[in-house]
Amino acid sequence: MNRRQFAVMLLAASILGHSGCGKDPAKPGDPATIKIVSSLPRTGSAKGQTDAIVNGIRMALEEVDNKVGDFKLVYEDLDDATAAQGQWTAEREGANADQAVKDGDTMVYIGPYNSGAAKTSIPILNKGGVLMISPAVTGPGFTKPGKGDPGEPGVYQANGKNFTRIVPADDLQGPLGAVWAKQLGVKKVVVLDDNETYGKGIATLFKEKCLELGIKVIGKQQSIDTSQPNFRNLMTQIAAGEKPDLIYFGGTSQTKAPNIAKEILAAGLTDVKMMVPDGCFEQTFIQQTGADTFKTLQCYFTFGGGPIEKASGKAKAFFEKYETKYKHKPDGYAIYGYEAGKVAIEAIKKAGKKDRKAIRDACFAIRDFDGALGKWSFDENGDTTARTMWGYRVKDGNFEAVSQLDEFEK
Repeated sequence: MNRRQFAVMLLAASILGHSGCGKDPAKPGDPATIKIVSSLPRTGSAKGQTDAIVNGIRMALEEVDNKVGDFKLVYEDLDDATAAQGQWTAEREGANADQAVKDGDTMVYIGPYNSGAAKTSIPILNKGGVLMISPAVTGPGFTKPGKGDPGEPGVYQANGKNFTRIVPADDLQGPLGAVWAKQLGVKKVVVLDDNETYGKGIATLFKEKCLELGIKVIGKQQSIDTSQPNFRNLMTQIAAGEKPDLIYFGGTSQTKAPNIAKEILAAGLTDVKMMVPDGCFEQTFIQQTGADTFKTLQCYFTFGGGPIEKASGKAKAFFEKYETKYKHKPDGYAIYGYEAGKVAIEAIKKAGKKDRKAIRDACFAIRDFDGALGKWSFDENGDTTARTMWGYRVKDGNFEAVSQLDEFEK
């Protein structure tokens, strides 16, 4: 047995210990009420993005006057972060999942935001039969056989499938980032990650595609210690060695991506590009890095949503309505919160009854959904069929679309 297999076995054991030996009985609910809960980091530096997601969910529900058929829709905004940690914790995410399972009114769980958190909540909600719609989790192993660690995704969804997501998974985003890097003229890269499920996973996929494309990966993929206050020694080492054209960091604003950006310049690597995934596509990243940094640092971002200025149809209507309602432009994930809310409504409508299995099955059966993200379907694994991503950079303190990334061209 190798280490990865052993780790998956330990995870399965911890899940069983957390969830109990049998299905937790749900408390009887109100026959006329259906509850939709979200579980997102509402405390800490991710709050800007999750505010946008929650705003989007609320807008979707308001558009149907919080009703589907004869059912009243009740929304509950749960926090899976703590003030002490400043980000999500397994304890809070697990407690939110437990609460949802035991509440007989809860039919839909929108979340989580982080792939690491999904490892905790998917199995708990799976045992309780609660539908999950994630607006942000991108780890391939949660849905795609052969794309993650041994035992995935079965270790999470042992009682049938309950996890869906409306964002493209990292097996699309990571490789597309590498394709874009080659298009930008990159020949040599250094690959770093935050040693978390999301960051390490997407960095590995980026690295593997770089090697396939003939881009040289200098040294080994390196995981940083996110508890460190700075990374000057690391950047000094990079500056003293074979010089890369680009440094890729698999991580988020919360796992020190802004610090990495600042240290690149501090080490004198002024002509080295940086690329980060969607976990950094938020104003928090720009604010913590400092807008002036991007006058020198060429930093590129991959993200599933298209630019507001190119939006049309339902996407354009959503953006305009959001700005009117909240008096500012939406952050990137707002449209995913809105779409998740609309999908929840559609699943409840199609099911036509207050029943977790019926609503779950109805959601997985959604095809040709004409939403704010365009026309798309769920595949048999609960993944969106939408495959278009965009590349961005920072200009004048805001994100500027650079390129549409939708093909694995060499």
